[in-house]
Amino acid sequence: MFSVRIHGRGGQGVVTAAELLSFAAFAGGLEAQAFPSFGSERMGAPVIAFCRVDDRPIRLREPIAEPDAVVVQDATLLNHVDVFGGLAADGYVLINSEHSVDDLGLGELRDRLQSGRIRTVPASELARTHLGRPIPNAALLGALAALTGLVSLEHLQSAIAERFPAAPAKANSAAALDAFNLIANAPATLEETHA
Repeated sequence: MFSVRIHGRGGQGVVTAAELLSFAAFAGGLEAQAFPSFGSERMGAPVIAFCRVDDRPIRLREPIAEPDAVVVQDATLLNHVDVFGGLAADGYVLINSEHSVDDLGLGELRDRLQSGRIRTVPASELARTHLGRPIPNAALLGALAALTGLVSLEHLQSAIAERFPAAPAKANSAAALDAFNLIANAPATLEETHA
């Protein structure tokens, strides 16, 4: 089983990201489960969503305490929430930021993880370019697909097309493709910077 924990703020599409990831997994013939955990349920408040993917039925229902991957949709959470809690040394980290891992003060985490497992991607800027709004969820999922291979870009874009009307689906798919290419085409030695 592969478990993903997504951290962000209300209004950034955190819950939608987990749902899209599960739909992409279903499209690839896998089993998946997605669910949120809300705090005060207001715009800008910290939000967590979870997604589990496996090739067998998933019976667990509790929040993910030991994720295989952590996606951080808002880098301001890095100093306020334990977003990396429970992450093993072979885990993956993807952060929505234009800054490098070192600029974010995460050099120690980078050194603890296996090489190439922590990346930053300017997902909000990619979303702003394609959508006109800085909603980073689809772009981050494209980057996650490239980083982990958990789902294919094709299945992710299929999930996006099913979830959104035509114009937003096209824009979100384009943002996901750009982020996928940033991660997939960057040399592994650039894990400390965004692609």
